[in-house]
Amino acid sequence: MPTKKSINFEISERKILLRLLDIVFVLGGLHIIGSYFNFEYFTLSKESWYWAFVLAVYITLIGTVFELYDLQASSRLDTTFKNVVLTSSVTVLFYLLTPILTPFLPVKRIEIIYFYLTILVSIFLWRMIYVSLFNSPRFYKKVLLIGEASHITSMVKSLNEIDPNYDIIGFINSEDRNDFQLGSLKEFNTKELLDVVKSHKISEIVVASYNAEAITPELYSKLINLLERGHVIREYTQVYESLVHRIPVQFVGKDFYKYFPFSRSNQNRLYLFFSRTLDILISFIGLIFMVLVSPFIILGNLIANKGPLIYKQERVGKNGKLFNIIKFRTMIADAENKGVQWAKQNDVRVTKFGRLLRNTRLDELPQFINVLRGEMALIGPRPERPYFVKELSQMIPFYETRHIIKPGLTGWAQVKMRYGASVDDSLTKLQYDLFYIKRRSFFLDVNVIVKTISTILYYRGQ
Repeated sequence: MPTKKSINFEISERKILLRLLDIVFVLGGLHIIGSYFNFEYFTLSKESWYWAFVLAVYITLIGTVFELYDLQASSRLDTTFKNVVLTSSVTVLFYLLTPILTPFLPVKRIEIIYFYLTILVSIFLWRMIYVSLFNSPRFYKKVLLIGEASHITSMVKSLNEIDPNYDIIGFINSEDRNDFQLGSLKEFNTKELLDVVKSHKISEIVVASYNAEAITPELYSKLINLLERGHVIREYTQVYESLVHRIPVQFVGKDFYKYFPFSRSNQNRLYLFFSRTLDILISFIGLIFMVLVSPFIILGNLIANKGPLIYKQERVGKNGKLFNIIKFRTMIADAENKGVQWAKQNDVRVTKFGRLLRNTRLDELPQFINVLRGEMALIGPRPERPYFVKELSQMIPFYETRHIIKPGLTGWAQVKMRYGASVDDSLTKLQYDLFYIKRRSFFLDVNVIVKTISTILYYRGQ
């Protein structure tokens, strides 16, 4: 008989729960207001179902932009309240400004205030319930790690950084060495495995051993026993990829083909056609916007940057082909007179006006020219300089694999982290880039675009 396990939700399940009940609470709140108070602007009926549908779409899309469905942010009421206010405000604004899809403005303007407050209070009420109930320890996923102690610490850090409900109870060391200090993480021995799973109500066992010989016959037998009882046993790299949305290239060996079954979209002509079409359309829109803001940028450059406005730099593109990337200059003139250097966070070489351009991503507007030329795409790994590519390729496994697709104006790595100022940062960015290349699809592209908007709005540009 399988042991009784605790109730927990996967990341995707919690995100669906957040989205679905946001809509349920809002529509429920509006229905209550309409039923018991003199509120006529928004009514739920068979004839007006599309009003509710449009509102649900607005809440979902705008909530995504303002990180309302980020699990880390959703676990804290202070951050949640800020995101709820932003989402409610922009949603109501869009709803009022699209009367073709939504009800005409009410005669009594006070109803707009009722409408706004109902949406805000409804969503925040549900989020208070989520934080106090669904985000409580009773719904944590309790996990037991099995693997070499020398890798456990980095694994725990990686797994906990994305999911606040992923509770690692302890680990079983599968190697002979036991001289590693693992802080508060509790160590169990192989003989305790069955009892630990039962007493702690373990939801998932993660096997993180990179040496097959380290899994002893005794440990193997107990794992098979647990598997037969219906317990979930997963391999670490699969868990890492699904939770952190990166590919752990540092743990990939000669069997790399298991980890890089790259997306069929990379050869799908229909996807590539629509992707290229979208690149061209957005590039034209981007260049029109660049022309509109150029007077302000030129003026700011004359006052604060005092030097050439346009900056070109050699970068590595698809299949290792070199091209010149075009940007608005953000650093002092002759910024590399002492040789090639990493760009750092709070880099002293960046001017005050240049920092503004970077944080708002305005410095990258000229790169739409690179996209139109076909040297870059809208979405993909950011192009790196040949000097750093050569250096990083010697230190990071599979680094040049990121060049199998066009580099992008934005990308999965850019929306998931900020600066790449070291080899370790480059390794992390590579993990994100390879995840994008592996999972590349229309829906992932939309996700990147939405997160890019969030990055700009929250002033997290590079």
